[in-house]
Amino acid sequence: MPGAVRICIVTAGHLSNCPRMLKAADALHGDGYRVRVVSVNHTAWAAEADRAIRATRAWAWTIVDYARATARIAQALTGARHRAAMMAARRLGPARVPMAVAVRASSRAHTELVRAATGEPADLVYGGSTGALAAVAESALRLGVPYGLDLEDFHSAEQEGPAGAFAGALMERIERRVLPTAKFLTASSPLISQGYADKYGVRPVTIHNTFSLEPDAPDSRAHDGPLRVYWFSQTLGPTRGLEVLVRAFGRADVPGELHLRARIVPSYFERLLRLQRETAPALTLVPHEPEPPAAMVRLARGFDAGWSGEELSFPNRAWCLGNKIFTYLAAGVPVILSRTPAHAALARDLGEAACIFDGVEDLAQVLRDLAADPARRCRARRAARGAAERRWHWEHPADRGALLAAVAGGLGR
Repeated sequence: MPGAVRICIVTAGHLSNCPRMLKAADALHGDGYRVRVVSVNHTAWAAEADRAIRATRAWAWTIVDYARATARIAQALTGARHRAAMMAARRLGPARVPMAVAVRASSRAHTELVRAATGEPADLVYGGSTGALAAVAESALRLGVPYGLDLEDFHSAEQEGPAGAFAGALMERIERRVLPTAKFLTASSPLISQGYADKYGVRPVTIHNTFSLEPDAPDSRAHDGPLRVYWFSQTLGPTRGLEVLVRAFGRADVPGELHLRARIVPSYFERLLRLQRETAPALTLVPHEPEPPAAMVRLARGFDAGWSGEELSFPNRAWCLGNKIFTYLAAGVPVILSRTPAHAALARDLGEAACIFDGVEDLAQVLRDLAADPARRCRARRAARGAAERRWHWEHPADRGALLAAVAGGLGR
């Protein structure tokens, strides 16, 4: 047993928005390690979800607070430092700016995360999210211990446009510094792992964004009424492929409901409603309030399909396998997948639990087929739950087990 081995887990986001680090904390604590989590607080709605998590966990937790409502001075100081670092990075360029400035341009709370992580002894530091990679490495150096990094996304190609290119160049500078000296790396999909291998010559362990199964199997029976498609995220805004889905419902000419669970950006939702009225009058958009992460699998139950419409606009989108997919499967809900390289590879494993499309007309036919065939919808639901039970759940040795093995290896055990 690991005994009193101390592990510090670091994320530059709210823990409720970082399910990979939350699952890592739970798994390592359950395996006997002494776990302390370092995360941030800056947004009120996410802070409420964090409090719900904190009430049910036994491991230690240190919060770096720079929310306007609760830490106004820290909010002002971190904001001013971040703006100054960004100005310097833009003036000198990502390749020439000093590393100490580069990391503060990429992470508003870098200094505070390092201070929090090094505030207590640790035997290993592990962390993820864009703004935490450099903080993990610096904290481990100061503590004189090994570290591991989680690469949930391909961070140097997460965004498009000039701002995205600049952010990507900054991240590439940081990754070239911190990845080679990590004792182990984890990544969230096979293609993201391969992307890092090709770019930096490293070998991340793939640990998918899977979730635990609830013990009672979901109901797979067909229902009367419109075709019900479900989507959830932190925020309802552009680049989720929802416009494609609305247009496809219009082309399919079938009654439908598109259920959307997220914080709504009013201007975007109004544009989506206008598109629905103009192109898909038989479709109803049904907004839902955000809920804590622990409720996501339960809340996804009962729908005919879950939506994962990643776009091919930049490499990270093409290579990722998002949380939504595995949430749907755990809930016994088949997934509608855009034809990205990562989705296409997964769809081959999922069989009837996946409907993959290439363009609006192809998606319209998928919707027609699902709406017209209740028996197919039942089979797809059973296939989704079956796929989750067979392979795509967090307790599988290739996910939770792989994380525990990577940490043990990082500790030399």
